[in-house]
Amino acid sequence: MMTAHIPKVDSCYTADLTRWYFSSFHPPLQSQEEKGGRRQCVNAVLPARKRSANLQKRGRNAAAVCCTLLHKDCTQNNSHWERGLSPYIQSLPVSACLVIAPLQRHQLTGHTYFHAQKRPSSDMQGGVIYGARSLSVHAGNSNTWEDRGDRGERRTLQLHTRASYFSTMQVQRVVLNSQPGKNGAPVPENFRVEKTTLAPDLQDGEVLVRTLYLSVDPYMRCRMNEDTGADYLTPWQLFECVDGGGVGVVESSRCSTCTEGSVVTSFNWPWQTHAVLKGSSLQKVDSSMADGHLSYFLGVIGMTGLTALLGVREKGHVVKGANQTMVVSGAAGACGSIAGQIGKLDGCVRVVGICGTEEKCRALVEDLGFSAAINYYYEDIPKRLKECCPDGIDVYFDNVGGVISDAVIAQMNNGSHVILCGQISQYNKDVPYPPPLSEETQKALQIKNITRERFMVLSYMSKADAALCELSRHVKSGQIKVLETVVNGIENMGDAFCSMMKGGNIGKQIIKISE
Repeated sequence: MMTAHIPKVDSCYTADLTRWYFSSFHPPLQSQEEKGGRRQCVNAVLPARKRSANLQKRGRNAAAVCCTLLHKDCTQNNSHWERGLSPYIQSLPVSACLVIAPLQRHQLTGHTYFHAQKRPSSDMQGGVIYGARSLSVHAGNSNTWEDRGDRGERRTLQLHTRASYFSTMQVQRVVLNSQPGKNGAPVPENFRVEKTTLAPDLQDGEVLVRTLYLSVDPYMRCRMNEDTGADYLTPWQLFECVDGGGVGVVESSRCSTCTEGSVVTSFNWPWQTHAVLKGSSLQKVDSSMADGHLSYFLGVIGMTGLTALLGVREKGHVVKGANQTMVVSGAAGACGSIAGQIGKLDGCVRVVGICGTEEKCRALVEDLGFSAAINYYYEDIPKRLKECCPDGIDVYFDNVGGVISDAVIAQMNNGSHVILCGQISQYNKDVPYPPPLSEETQKALQIKNITRERFMVLSYMSKADAALCELSRHVKSGQIKVLETVVNGIENMGDAFCSMMKGGNIGKQIIKISE
């Protein structure tokens, strides 16, 4: 796929392509080698019956047309030209023609961009362009070109148009279709997948991205309410595209910091298959940090991993050699599964996870190295905590709140620490965040001098780069194991979100949108 622009003249886009190309685009041809290269291109494009010594009469204009469409426009920094001019033209079979279609008119420069597509002569749906001395595109009819033939006659060509990501494109997106209410559980019908048209006429600083992976996380439940209850979270708007963590690849760019092919991520990625975004809102990532697993940038080497590592480090007060025991609720989820492993790496002698299925319990112990796991659905939590934590509990990484947290806090030691990371059991209730504790639990905190501090990872972003590098090292070395539940297709975003809220995932819940 190649593009070029033709300068605007009055009400049409017109140019003497021969003169424009060689005077405006390319320095004067000086050497025989350059001349030979040009004529070689001419011979490669023209059918055999038109190969003759009469190149200056008929072939030169054909070469100008083709070369104009294929030559690099340096002002646009379009990396589609990386293959170079000659290899592309020389690769054309002598029986092939170029079909040219207008793509877009640039809002700033007034240029119209074109798409040159190689097609066999037998499959032509437009006109053959070689031999033309001038071409015009009238603003009122962008699919019709006027062609002057070899004898000066006028011909009108209906051009073949091929959809591409430079032209208007169809994308899928997920919108908030309804709200569950502050006391309601979300259902897949709260979301709707719809098709929309994207016209990626990029402005300075913008990029066109293709979405690779999207994340669903518990905090998003708050964004389904008119009031999120947190000043750092904005609510999703009804019938508008929702957003969250995402990772993708830049397919076109007018941003110097996000070049084409860059892998980028954002905390506010729209739930769309493609999107036009400000380059300044994206963070470039090095795929080698995730050992090639790009979804990890939404989990262990992203905000989830930062929350786990910095939460334990900043609020857990774990000390090697201190014989500490750590308990993690929601332990088989995205954050809890990492937090438990961090606690063990940092020196906890016991790490006990609380989760909701036998499969999750096995994963915690057999795959992630937890000391023990408690199934809160079928087991007596206070009794099992006494068995698994004979020396009491020193650190509690709280992801769920509610009665589970009450049971854990009741068995915590004097001077121990609660890391308040999340309260997923309370997100479907109309209560403040963090929700108030029972009188008995509040009394236990005071008597035992237990700290219970809300952890906000956004307050520690100055430490993010070093923390992400550390997480990357641990993942590559195998010291941190990664669990993911991957669902394919943007049409399954609503189902994946609701499943995650009910605990249907093991590890990070990821939705794969494209390869």
